[in-house]
Amino acid sequence: MEIKNKPRHPEKLNKPLNPIKKKPSWIKSRLLNSKEFFLTKTVVNKHNLVTVCQEANCPNITECWSKRHATFMIMGDTCTRACAFCDVKTGKPEQLDKFEPIKIANAVKKLNLRHVVITSVDRDDLSDGGSNHFYDVIVATRKKNPNTTIEVLTPDFLRKGDAYKKVLEATPDVFNHNIETVPGLYLKVRPGARYFGSLDLLKKAKSFNKNVFTKSGLMVGFGETKEEIVQVMDDLRSAEVDFLTIGQYLQPSVRHFPLNRYYHPDEFEDLEKIAKAKGFLLVSSAPLTRSSYHADEDFDRLRKNRDKIN
Repeated sequence: MEIKNKPRHPEKLNKPLNPIKKKPSWIKSRLLNSKEFFLTKTVVNKHNLVTVCQEANCPNITECWSKRHATFMIMGDTCTRACAFCDVKTGKPEQLDKFEPIKIANAVKKLNLRHVVITSVDRDDLSDGGSNHFYDVIVATRKKNPNTTIEVLTPDFLRKGDAYKKVLEATPDVFNHNIETVPGLYLKVRPGARYFGSLDLLKKAKSFNKNVFTKSGLMVGFGETKEEIVQVMDDLRSAEVDFLTIGQYLQPSVRHFPLNRYYHPDEFEDLEKIAKAKGFLLVSSAPLTRSSYHADEDFDRLRKNRDKIN
């Protein structure tokens, strides 16, 4: 008998089947402008670029690409980690593309982006975790697009020493690293990472440059408790994280980590109120919230909120 919902990646073949729960009515994708959507797709394809929108099967791709918003994923489409929630393929990555920085810069120019999000796969195979490549991409993008603000969503640079500093030396406007889940679930959900390692990275990033906004994201629906979520909020505030995103985990396939439950929009509103009370400059909490979702608008709000405090 043929198994429905076959995995996209061979590394998932030896994992147990976890039936996917039917999505509730409040989880819907939107196509706002088909002409702009296909323009974005054309630019991405023409420059031979990888986007996390496609590789991670993001539910917001139609809406974001309809606004010419694409999150570029550098250093290839193959990750050295195998996080149980992620739809990006795992394996041995190819060599870095030395022309990628200018490709990204040109694509940002073509799309006329006022704010761009640049992320990457984990590259544990590189001695610096890819931090120098991040630096080159940021510098090239800023040179070609001086009025565009730049947000990076980086790996944890685990066991790479001070490699993260190279990224910050390029002075991105936002330094983002996702905490993803509560510490008690790390060994199952994010086995290649360390909770306190991610916290330490965010804390060190803020210490290295106080003017750079720091940001982190949390997914819910793995089986965590509300108390555990609140503890993560406290930990992130202790690390001086400015911006928190909270979104619903959507199980990509039957071979991925099983979804425990869907949170109701009212629960996301409740979590947002709690997070705001803890002092985050900005909180985005909704079922379809993702790290780069509405990132340009959120960056404007971040600056305004900081100006009010100062």
